[in-house]
Amino acid sequence: MADDQPCTTGDGAHSIGVCYGRVANDLPSDEQVVNLFQTNGIYKMRIYDPNEPTLQALKASDIELMVGVPNENLQALSDLSAAKDWVQRFILPYSSDVKFRYIVVGNEIKYNDLSAQYVLPAMQNMYDAIKAANLQGQIGVSTSIEPSLLGSSYPPSSGSFSTNASPYIVPIVQFLMKTGEPLLANIYPYFAYVSDPDDIKLEYALFTSPGPVVSDGQFKYQNLFHALLDALYAALEKAGALSLKVVVSETGWPSAGGNAATVENAHTYYQNVIDQVKSGTPRRPGEAIETYLFAMFDENQKGPAETERHFGLFSPSMQSKYQITFN
Repeated sequence: MADDQPCTTGDGAHSIGVCYGRVANDLPSDEQVVNLFQTNGIYKMRIYDPNEPTLQALKASDIELMVGVPNENLQALSDLSAAKDWVQRFILPYSSDVKFRYIVVGNEIKYNDLSAQYVLPAMQNMYDAIKAANLQGQIGVSTSIEPSLLGSSYPPSSGSFSTNASPYIVPIVQFLMKTGEPLLANIYPYFAYVSDPDDIKLEYALFTSPGPVVSDGQFKYQNLFHALLDALYAALEKAGALSLKVVVSETGWPSAGGNAATVENAHTYYQNVIDQVKSGTPRRPGEAIETYLFAMFDENQKGPAETERHFGLFSPSMQSKYQITFN
């Protein structure tokens, strides 16, 4: 399929973004990537570090940007002056031309990681640095988590942070409640499915179950994506964050390299998640879920699992792998 035909979008699809990872040696130029986003009507991008050629290419593009602080930089940014320097170098020079949406302070940090102790101080300092640069209210500061912080997730209403994870994540949640920014979460039904294929049906993971699979009080679940997200919402409610929003900062399905990793399944997953996030979850209905698909390209230097190299919506030659409709 030609790279000028793969994806279409409408004005109602702006809750959908795509992650632009660069763990590869065969990707197109940043200018070509930005053009590919624009050509396909993708108006939100996540990058994992403040790569300056990408920031240059994004100038005047009208693409909203989620930019990451790499995990290895968190300790340094627990110093306020370092956070101010980071903002002065990577944000301020571009802020009039690039539509920064979020700064993501750490990705998938676990409570027992050595860098866990630096996440909240780095978030606080980044928030203060943004304020010092007179950019408060324009750029949010958050962090991106993954579901292992939950001690319970089934049924979704039992969702709660584990005893070990709570001292790490609850203060972060409290900080986000204070600043009014969402928590970011990477949600992958694929990994939940392949870890327990005897108990989780493929149709439930792909949004293709003909009817409800899980009944949880007043809530009925026809897909695993909603169940995983509502388990997180339930955990946040138990932590006192009843109104905190969640942005799905990554979700995807591989097209090769492992169990159920096929082009057909990946196509089904991506199209269905685009369609489903428009209307919220059973626990939080009626509001579109800002969601970032992982990822823009297959990345040939990812691993160790073979599936990690096959999450792209596009090949590095900018050929679309799927006919996806974003509207």
